[in-house]
Amino acid sequence: MTKLTELDAFDRRLLDLVRRDNQMPARALAETVGLSESAVLRRLRRLRAEGVITADVSVVRPEALGLGLTMHVLVAMEREGSAVLDAFARKIAGRPEVHQAWYVTGESDFVLLVRVASMEDYERFTRATLNDDPNVRSFRTIIAIREVVEARTPSALA
Repeated sequence: MTKLTELDAFDRRLLDLVRRDNQMPARALAETVGLSESAVLRRLRRLRAEGVITADVSVVRPEALGLGLTMHVLVAMEREGSAVLDAFARKIAGRPEVHQAWYVTGESDFVLLVRVASMEDYERFTRATLNDDPNVRSFRTIIAIREVVEARTPSALA
């Protein structure tokens, strides 16, 4: 079982700030949260070491990469055995079109966030990844019209 990390108000405020901009200098973070720069750096090191901060990434606009279509794909599996679920998870993890994926409860077993340049690319993806998999019972595609809340927008951590 994963150990739950204790987060105080300073930790939560730091996490809120670095979620918005992980390139913000420690000096600016320190001024904003009311700690010394060295205290901020210690806290950030601890949060990374304890797995609270799992990555420092750059969010790239999909259109800049030619990936103008975003779909959420709800996938229902024929069987739900561990081997089947693990095999499907490995398969989608290896597909460049899949930007995020979740194993979920309910009518669907997986939700995939898929980004492609065209409907032709999406059709190629579905044929290779979903249609030809005997363990995929069905899938439903939801095409995103526009993003309303960006992934990097912080949640209410404080």
